[in-house]
Amino acid sequence: MATEEKKSGGIVETIKTVVYALLIAGVFRTFLFQPFWIPSGSMKDTLLIGDFLFVNKMAYGYSYASCPSVIAPRFGLNIDAKDICGVFDGDNKRLFGSEPERGDVVVFRHPVSGRDFIKRLIGLPGDKVQMRKGVLFLNGSPVSVEPNGTFEEIAEEQGPQRLRPRCENGPVGDGGVCSKSKFVETLPGGVSHSILNITAQGSDNTSVYTVPEGHYFFMGDNRDNSSDSRVPNIAGGVGFVPYENLIGRADRVMFSSAGRSMLFFWTWRSDRYFQAID
Repeated sequence: MATEEKKSGGIVETIKTVVYALLIAGVFRTFLFQPFWIPSGSMKDTLLIGDFLFVNKMAYGYSYASCPSVIAPRFGLNIDAKDICGVFDGDNKRLFGSEPERGDVVVFRHPVSGRDFIKRLIGLPGDKVQMRKGVLFLNGSPVSVEPNGTFEEIAEEQGPQRLRPRCENGPVGDGGVCSKSKFVETLPGGVSHSILNITAQGSDNTSVYTVPEGHYFFMGDNRDNSSDSRVPNIAGGVGFVPYENLIGRADRVMFSSAGRSMLFFWTWRSDRYFQAID
């Protein structure tokens, strides 16, 4: 009898341990840091496919978007942040909120799909944003852009989605060197960062976007390979992003995997451990 009670007590303690661990992980992810794995090449060469980072949720305070979404189609899981914290949605406000700064690399919820995106903050509320021949204009003035060589990578399938890079010197066959022109762009306020150019295309010339109050304008650093605020969200892009949709700021890459899974440690990029995000 004593043995059965001991076994029963052991099972209960195990369940408690698991529940406590899940609660701690939930609090950590909801209020402090959220793990994020870069799935696409829209932020190259600042962020590469397979970069793993933690998003600082304390940077901008908290909203309904701070609650985690759990999306795992393979296991039939599709729990959205609104399913948990939807009661806080709709007022475009934040608890302990602080304003993001131009040039921040931000993870946010797509205004329509609810999926997590990561882009660079370009336009603040009230700003007028336009692209002219591939050059960014803010409030009627061009930002500083200086050539900075080329970005090179191997033309091959990348990440779990097996995405092939677009190349300025393309088409490039498997195993060839895929290159893009690289520039340093300096935003008002002094933030400098790398941007890439692939080709002349429609997104290099846009109308003037006036950012509404309480919203932000985002762009990818890989300018010709990014779905961002240059296209309205009703047309498949991102459009203007409400303040409450911000999740947090990305400050540092923890490690990076060049393979199909971050568990493939033999594919980790040793030169990207704890790399600061500019």
